[in-house]
Amino acid sequence: MSLRTAPGVTRSLRARLASGSVGSLYAGNARAVVGRNLYAARTSAWVVVLSGFFEPVFYLLAMGYGLGTYIGDVPTSSGKVVPYAAYIAPALLAVSAMNGAVYDSTWNVFFKMRFARLYEAMLSTSLGPLDVALGEILYALLRGLLYATGFLIVMQVMGLNLAWTAVLALPAVVLIAFGFASLGMAVTSLMRTFQQMDWINIVLLPMFLLSATFFPIEVYPPAIRAVVMAFPLWHGVELVRGLTTGSLTSGTWWHVTYFVVMVVVGVSLTTRRLRALFLA
Repeated sequence: MSLRTAPGVTRSLRARLASGSVGSLYAGNARAVVGRNLYAARTSAWVVVLSGFFEPVFYLLAMGYGLGTYIGDVPTSSGKVVPYAAYIAPALLAVSAMNGAVYDSTWNVFFKMRFARLYEAMLSTSLGPLDVALGEILYALLRGLLYATGFLIVMQVMGLNLAWTAVLALPAVVLIAFGFASLGMAVTSLMRTFQQMDWINIVLLPMFLLSATFFPIEVYPPAIRAVVMAFPLWHGVELVRGLTTGSLTSGTWWHVTYFVVMVVVGVSLTTRRLRALFLA
């Protein structure tokens, strides 16, 4: 599907992007994209936001306090034994951040890119591809942060934050949301139809179920365990669980590094893809 509109605008836009200068890629005004999204979401997004917040809470009540009464205590990856509710709560916190970030950086971005053609209008101004990429990613990050903050408060009220390091869970979920939002937007830029977008859900669902969310990763055979440990959500779950339960290990920094690399790769790919789409 072509991303072009009026020929005059397209020629001007293509000429600017083709120059390859720093100014053509970034104008230092990503906040304009964030502001536009916040303005557009004032009246229509609150129902979606509420549903995204309550979903992990319902999972926690059903699994942590329902099924959890039959399971009892569960060991973390560091060997520390914690109640089952305290085991799955940080995992659901990481999932909440992932879902909030992915929703805005995939389906919303796809519609704006392929149907509303909003990005072409943005890039026809002084904004560059990096402004658009950072603006959309930061807006998705805000959503992930909103979900995570609410759920972390619920965890505190329920007494599921078992260590003082739980205060660091909030910046951790911001990093997780940043990683998923940046890579999600990069992947979305490759999609051309709504049918292709279904692949995102096909990937997210196994990650949600298998990334040590509800049971220890040690239950898997070694080969499957290696695959699960490559999932970004597993790193997010382990990072947040270590912080909320106080079971930090030397692997904590490896989880942080994983998401830092994910952010850098995602932002770089998104910027290059947006530029390439309008030069095609």
